[in-house]
Amino acid sequence: MRKFLPLFFCFLFTASVALGADGTDQISAGDTAWVLISAALVFIMTPGLGFFYGGMVRSKNVLTTIMQSFFIIAMISVEWIIFGYAMTFGTDINGFIGSLAKVGLAGVGMNILTGGTIPELAFVAFQCMFAVITPALITGAFAERVRFRTFCIFIFFWAVLIYNPMAHWVWGGGFLAQLGALDFAGGLVIHILSGVSGLTLCLLIGKRRGLGKYPIIPHNMPMVVLGASLLWFGWFGFNAGSALGANALAASAFIATQGAAAAATVSWILVEWIINGKPTVLGAASGCVAGLVAITPAAGFVAPLPAIYIGAIGGVICYAAVAVCKNYFGYDDALDAFGIHGIGGTWGSIATGLWASIEVNPAGANGLFYGGTHLLTAQLISTGVAYVLAIAGTFILYKVISLFTTFRVDADEEIVGLDINEHGERGYLQQTL
Repeated sequence: MRKFLPLFFCFLFTASVALGADGTDQISAGDTAWVLISAALVFIMTPGLGFFYGGMVRSKNVLTTIMQSFFIIAMISVEWIIFGYAMTFGTDINGFIGSLAKVGLAGVGMNILTGGTIPELAFVAFQCMFAVITPALITGAFAERVRFRTFCIFIFFWAVLIYNPMAHWVWGGGFLAQLGALDFAGGLVIHILSGVSGLTLCLLIGKRRGLGKYPIIPHNMPMVVLGASLLWFGWFGFNAGSALGANALAASAFIATQGAAAAATVSWILVEWIINGKPTVLGAASGCVAGLVAITPAAGFVAPLPAIYIGAIGGVICYAAVAVCKNYFGYDDALDAFGIHGIGGTWGSIATGLWASIEVNPAGANGLFYGGTHLLTAQLISTGVAYVLAIAGTFILYKVISLFTTFRVDADEEIVGLDINEHGERGYLQQTL
């Protein structure tokens, strides 16, 4: 045994030299742990979204709805590792897209993230969860009427051709980042993009059969609340994790997230109570998510009180979009993907241009209420770009994919339910339509 000791110590010395050569001796264990934990928190948001959406549909479509979120986790994770990360965070090419030098995470290794204190692989994992949940949000707009195979094709190409470029433009050094746009955790990249794409797709596909002729109501409200609670829980990783370290900025983003979600829940319920005479559990869950969406782009740039303002106003605006605009214009955004994520993300991005302060985050900019004017302009331009990309990109993808397959299930299949027809299963032993 003794004769192996010199070899053992030699190995230890060699390993420590190798780690030093890679620069990993600068890695902060605390920051790395926080980012990895945050990645896990963001991960749980997607199955949480499956429960949130799953409880809101009819019982005959609950498994299909959950399956869409669950399968996206797998499909987009593979896409992200192979070339999504390279497209988004590779070396910038003319402000438009990242180079493909990091395809398959080539060269990422255990190196430290440039300008950071964590391994780049931890950043890859964290951003992977963002790439996963974004297309999952779209599914709420076209719930209960889309074929699973077509859904898979659309979501894959949407992630590659719409999400990855937009994420590069804002977070990867692209032209919107160069313009000065701020998006701490995804108002532009995630919520506007997914919400507006969802609205575009639901308009192209058409309304659910029977809508307006008989009530279509959530089949399982406890499941909705469970999903909303998981989203609220995971959102702390979403926003506070975007500080990329266990630091004061993470704490600021954490309390901003809590304050905005709470304020939006209260404001949604108050408006609903005044207008309809009763506060609903669905309203509380929807208000919570609306506040979380609204604060996402601003979480790392605003103080606690502005965060409450953003959340409270966001709750009222999103309630109006869901309860008034959807009925007035007659579109079938089944689970309010646009009303909450599209509208909430739009408000949050604009609000960032109003309340952002360099006292909260020196890496940001001052908004209009703190003497800055350029940021609001940048936010408005970036919001417009996100809308154009979401609408045009989704429309083109829909038309191209429709040349090869159909999006919508047949009338009989829709009446019986997608669970049986698409997956050969039922969510419950005794199940009503």
